Order: sequence, then C-alpha cells, then structure tokens
Amino acid sequence: MQLTQCVHRAVRQTPDLPATIFGDRVRTWAESADRVARLAAALRDLGVGQDDRVGLLALNSDIYHEFLLAVPWADAVVTPVNTRWTPSEIAFSLQDSGTSVLYVDETFAPMVPQLRELAPCLTTIIGGAAVVDYLVDTHEPMPDSRRGGNSMAGIFYTGGTTGHSKGVMLSHDNMIVSALGSCAAGTYVQPGGRYLHAAPMFHLADCSAWTARNLIGGTHVMVPSFTPQGVAEAIERHRVTDVLLVPTMIQLLVDSPEAAEHDLSSLRHLVYGASPISEAVLDRAAKRLPGTEFTQAYGMTELAPVATLLGPEAHHDASLRRSAGRAAPHVEVMVVDDQDREVPRGAVGEIVVRGDNVMLGYWNQPEETKKALRGGWMHTGDGGYMDDDGYVHIVDRLKDMIVSGGENVYSAEVENALAKHPAVAACAVIGVPDEQWGERVHAVVVLADGHEPADDELREHCKRHIAGYKAPRSVEFVEELPVSGAGKILKRVLRSRHWGSSRDR
Repeated sequence: MQLTQCVHRAVRQTPDLPATIFGDRVRTWAESADRVARLAAALRDLGVGQDDRVGLLALNSDIYHEFLLAVPWADAVVTPVNTRWTPSEIAFSLQDSGTSVLYVDETFAPMVPQLRELAPCLTTIIGGAAVVDYLVDTHEPMPDSRRGGNSMAGIFYTGGTTGHSKGVMLSHDNMIVSALGSCAAGTYVQPGGRYLHAAPMFHLADCSAWTARNLIGGTHVMVPSFTPQGVAEAIERHRVTDVLLVPTMIQLLVDSPEAAEHDLSSLRHLVYGASPISEAVLDRAAKRLPGTEFTQAYGMTELAPVATLLGPEAHHDASLRRSAGRAAPHVEVMVVDDQDREVPRGAVGEIVVRGDNVMLGYWNQPEETKKALRGGWMHTGDGGYMDDDGYVHIVDRLKDMIVSGGENVYSAEVENALAKHPAVAACAVIGVPDEQWGERVHAVVVLADGHEPADDELREHCKRHIAGYKAPRSVEFVEELPVSGAGKILKRVLRSRHWGSSRDR
C-alpha cells in the first residue's frame, strides 16, 4: 500500500471535489494531484533522491498537504518538524535524521539563519508559499514513484514529554493500517465529509486523520493553528463534519465566548486523545455540541498512532467513559507485568500492543528499538488494566506514577478529581520531594476566571472523590501549564522545578 494511491483513486472518481480548503483558496483533487506531481519533480530537480529526508517546518496549510504527498511521490522520506520547538531542538531533529531539504513557511522564516548554522546537513531551504508556487509552475509533472509497503514514509520525532525526543520510523503500511483499522471501527472520520485540521499537522494524531480522510475520500479544511474562534469560524463557514482535538483544545473551544457565537451544528464527529480528558470538560463539550458524537483514540507515535478506540455508544455509559476503549480492529492489546507476563483482568501493568501499525523502530537507536519492541510487542510505558470486557483503563504513564509513603498514586486519578471543582480550569499532578513521605502529591493548577479557592478547599474537594492519601498535599497556582506542540502537558518541566536534574523521568 502507498500513501499516494488515494490521490490516483480520487482523480478517477471525484476529480472536481474539493481536496483542500485553506481560507479562500479551494483546490480540487485534480488540481491537487497535478501540483503534487509537479512539486515532486521540483524536489527531484533540487537533488532529492531515493530515501532522502525532506523536512517540513510550517503551520497547517494546503501546501503542507501537498508536501506530505509530493515527498513519497518523489521516493523520499518526510520529517515533519514540531513547530513548538526551539531552534536548537529543531536542529537536533534535522541533524539526527540527516534532513537535507527543508520547507519553511513565512512564520518560521526568521529561524532560517540559525538553523543553517546549527544543522549543517541542510543543503536546500524552500522558503514560503510563493517559492512553492514558482517550483510548481516551472516543472512538468513526474510519474509517481509508487513508494509504499514497508518502505519508510516518515521519521516522526516524539514530543519528548518524558525525556529526549526520538525519531520514530513509520512505513507506508504502518500508517495506512492504522488509518484503515480506525475507519473499520466506524468511529473515526466519515466517508465523504470535511475534516478540519486544527491540531498540528506535524503530529501523528492529525496525520493519521489526514491519511484516513485521503483513504475514504472527502475534503481537507485547514486552519494555520488552533484558536477557539478560528476553529469555530471554520466549522461554520465550511460546514466541517469531522475534527480531531486534544482535551485542552476542547476545553478552550467549549468555554470560549467568541466561539459560542458560531453555528457548529454541521460537526458530526469529534475524535480526542493525546492526554486524559476530565469528565467535567467532556460534559460541557457534550452540551455545547449536542449533535456531535465523541470518540476517544488512545495510542502513540510508535503505533502510527492508534491502539484503542472508545466509540460514541460507550460515551453514554458512565462506567465506560473513563476507559480508553477496546483494541482497534488492526491491533492486539495486552497488559503485562515486568516479566512481560499477562496479568489478570483488573490488575495494573504495562500496556503492550502488537500489529502491523507498530513502528519500524527508532532512527539510529537500535538498543532503544530492541527494548521497546521486545517479544514482538510495542511496550508503551503506560500503566493500565483491562476489564473483563476488554476495555483498557489508563491509570498513568509508568514514569508519572507517584510513590508516597509506600503507596502508588496515579496522577491521572487525582487530576480527574481536581477537575471536578469549578475553580479548576486546568491541572497537572506530579510527585515532589518530601522528607517524610519520600514523595508527596503536588498539584499545579490553573484557575478559572473569577475563582480563588484556598489550598485546603481543593484538598478537601479531592478527598470527597478519592482516598485521602491520594489528595494533593500541596497546591501551586500558575497562569498556564507547559505543553508540547501536540497539547500534552510537559510534566518533566514541572518536575524539574522541584527535582532539578536529580530525577529525569
């Protein structure tokens, strides 16, 4: 299978259907295919050969979509760049992957001199939409290389939420199997609809939905980046039917006074994931979007990225809403102990996954690859359990578990309790040093407007929902939480303020 085969299918079946909508610019599948073939020819003319890496440092756009197709069309490998990274972090990923050609849009053009200095691997930088249009206009379309199967499609760098970023090698088959399996569950993007790229396109979550939309047909709508008003405007204007958002984005969207002025009734399906969502936010979202079905997708970059899905019907069952769903059609999921033996149902262990969506490995890190893929299973590093019906319940990243006074405390459970308080707009729970307890449960809280609760009030609130030893022993109030480009809270940053370099989880 090939990521580009969907283009040929669309040109034969729906050539006049809009492929991309970006602002006022609409391009049909026939127009998009022609531009992709010409852009691929331009990449070849710039020296891009088989297996060469082409980087993308840009906000969401129709041009990003074209590059994602033109790179494999030219028989090369794409390396999307996290737009939230500093120049040194970006340069590391480029140098580590050996990326020689980089597309940089106007937003990130000021970084170019520093990137050239920090990443000598770069030989060519394509700067901005005008340059892309020039390359397209001055090249004849080339035949599709038909790169696919087990050939590498891209190197996707992890967000580094628990340590140094690693380059995840994904094949065409990895990405297509994950997308097809998600679609087969009937809970992902719907055929013939309009999918909104509001999450960053460099991230595998959105890229998976991009692949799914290509496979089943329809239209891509792009906004450069997430803002509540921008997303609401795009949904209303373009009659968007499907969107993927992380929980922080959902919260901002449903709580935004500006977004509330827009008609979101066209939205039929919202997929969320990347981090846990509180029941309070999910309830507010359901009230704001009464005609929208919700699906939770759990996974990771190494799984291209989907492992489990919690469909719309399960969201109506209070006992299932806090689970991550059941294994998607394309994978097996198991929970194991530290000897990789399956644990009884209900017992907490590490979640492992097997299927044709599992990565090829980590770029230039054979030992890390061997460790992660031992026994033929991807070891996620997530702690959880499986109930008797096969629903997977995530309790925490294993590295985020807090051991306080000999008791294991899972931060996700504490965060869910905290989030029920009306004063809590967002929160994160970590373990910090404590002379008596070894670690104490520490909450970092962003307050909702107009609220100023005392520490004791939040602690007592938690004790009404969870055991007393799990309740935060200390509370810190902040203006905002540090997040990755994918919207995940960077707990290692929060921990570093208390542990320094003595504890790198």
